[in-house]
Amino acid sequence: MVCRSLLLHLNRSGYITLPPIKFRPNNPLANRKKPDNIAIDTTPIIQIPKNKEIEICQVRRTPSENLFNSLIDQYHYLGYVYPIGEYLKYMFFIDDRPVGCITFSSAVRHIKCRDEFIGWSKTQRESNLHLIAYNTRFLILPWVSIYCLASQLLSKVIKRISDDWTTYFNHPVYYLETFVDTQRFVGTCYKASNWQYLGKTTGRGKNDHTNKQNRSLKAVWGYPLVDNFRELLKK
Repeated sequence: MVCRSLLLHLNRSGYITLPPIKFRPNNPLANRKKPDNIAIDTTPIIQIPKNKEIEICQVRRTPSENLFNSLIDQYHYLGYVYPIGEYLKYMFFIDDRPVGCITFSSAVRHIKCRDEFIGWSKTQRESNLHLIAYNTRFLILPWVSIYCLASQLLSKVIKRISDDWTTYFNHPVYYLETFVDTQRFVGTCYKASNWQYLGKTTGRGKNDHTNKQNRSLKAVWGYPLVDNFRELLKK
């Protein structure tokens, strides 16, 4: 695969000319089917009924996962993309009706402000990056309008995510991170949930070679799940 990638790179750069492609096998990772649209009750929800609580469910590999994917694809401004690496998906319900969705996946390889905040070396980061989970999607359904609901949902997932990660992937997570698009949001729910603002991304992406901004800046927020997270991440 390394040799193949090198040949393709040389071909794209004009150093060699490869023969025409004879056969292109299907790549199920690149050609994933778009989630089906699943219709649900969209009657407005403006309060939590008396004697009811918000229920949180981890839905990866459950019958509710298709509904999760559908809701993210229909109502999140970024749509649905297949998570990278290790990941978990959570849905929140009030009186059996979904009100929100959140996804966590493997952490971003390197973020300057995060790495400086933790204070780890490159070797420590490469060894322990799996101990951080990245919040890639967070959705409150558009017909749901409950005061401070987003911070309540974050609080619920924070309390259980490390145990769930251990159950699924045989290791805990000690720190959470997320990006907030500064052109759209200010990160109010994260701030209200005691997440820490760490700084901004460079706006260049992980594979940039131009050192020029090519996308919107993202605010980086983080949340330690244990007091000694730095010690654990720097082992």
